Amino acid sequence: MRSRGVLWAVGLAAVLVAVAAIAVFAVQRSSTQGNASTSAGVTTDPGAASAAAPAPPSVVPCTSTDLVMGSLLPLTGDLAFLGPAGATAIDLALADIDSAGGVLEQPVTYLAGDSGDARTGIAAEAVTSQVASGAQAIVGPAASTVTITVIDQTIEAGVVLISPANTGPGLTDYPDQGLYFRMAASDVAQGSALATVAEGLGLTSGATIARADPYGMGIQSAFEDAYVASGEAVDVSITYEPDALSFAGAVGEIAATDPEFVLIAGFDEAANILREMTRQGIGPQDVQVFLTEGSVSTTGYAGLPEDAMAGVVGAVPTGDPSVDLKDFHRRLLKQVPDLTTFAYAAEAYDATILVALAAAYADCADGGAIAKALPAVASATSGSRSCGTYSDCLAVIESGGQPHYEGSAGSREFNEFGDARWATVEIVRYVTNTKLRPVEVIGPFEVPLP
Repeated sequence: MRSRGVLWAVGLAAVLVAVAAIAVFAVQRSSTQGNASTSAGVTTDPGAASAAAPAPPSVVPCTSTDLVMGSLLPLTGDLAFLGPAGATAIDLALADIDSAGGVLEQPVTYLAGDSGDARTGIAAEAVTSQVASGAQAIVGPAASTVTITVIDQTIEAGVVLISPANTGPGLTDYPDQGLYFRMAASDVAQGSALATVAEGLGLTSGATIARADPYGMGIQSAFEDAYVASGEAVDVSITYEPDALSFAGAVGEIAATDPEFVLIAGFDEAANILREMTRQGIGPQDVQVFLTEGSVSTTGYAGLPEDAMAGVVGAVPTGDPSVDLKDFHRRLLKQVPDLTTFAYAAEAYDATILVALAAAYADCADGGAIAKALPAVASATSGSRSCGTYSDCLAVIESGGQPHYEGSAGSREFNEFGDARWATVEIVRYVTNTKLRPVEVIGPFEVPLP
């Protein structure tokens, strides 16, 4: 039997909240001033070539060969820790593009903006400003819920939106007219990976509880689809409002089913859910608990009873394990020595390079031309030539070939929906409330389609 419970109250949405607004601004990368400027789940082989190479797009007429690129990065708020690395990565990519002669022999005009929070409208204001300034492609946002607030706007303007970090499953089949792409794999991947882990542990029935938003419900659905398809059962499936104050009712409903496991698809509020589960006798000491990456933390569970988290399993999407990012991180630190996190920086860098390569391959900087060329420059096909830098890929284009860009984060081939085709998920297990260790890496595997 499946039931849905909805609770109300207050919790923190760790990946969505912004506390201030910054108006979109143009950045002179060679200056400290803020003026507009220009600058020159089945495991398969992700390296296998497709049968046929996508043809270069033919867009008539082309209205511009001058690439104007914007960004929507979390410059303020709870996600601001992602902002410095992302901004540095884009600056580094633009510098590499400049040194190779720009795009279509022209420097790139770059307009940087704050993504803000889904509830503030900051991102929409930034998009309005960037589109008015001629932007044909925008790198960002980080949060899927922010993307939802601006994607119709970018579609209407014919602008490519390419996110380094969006993972919400609901964006996969969004009617985006082929203008939306993302470098990070859909959360369907971690839901499928956790279902595989549950099956491997011999668990035959359990419960799921998820935030009533695209993140939580997307993972919940992916997990349940994969788990039930294996012949097992999910006895109760609950959603809750992100601002819920109490989880007593929801946990009570779960406890009544005597579950073998509980999957929590949420953010910081997972600590309150676990606290209530412990109070009702179905805490981590009593049943197997699975966490999604939004709630995997080394600090968030310090207040729980000693070692209550021991044995809890979490999923953390990661990059291709064969890719070593140390050199790339060193390049970032050379630019900004006090960077403390590099999350999604490689994806931001590669998104910027791919946009520039797409414009060069299409011989046009219009948004529609870029969108049609992006899958081609990112794909490993029978006719493509692998290249690891903008300069090398540009040389392939100039020689009449099709480049397959394998960048800082490795190959980022897109599927038919503009999503990252391949995913890798690291499985971790808690040793104490504040310490966890890696258990296994699942992937790379092809992300299941809707």
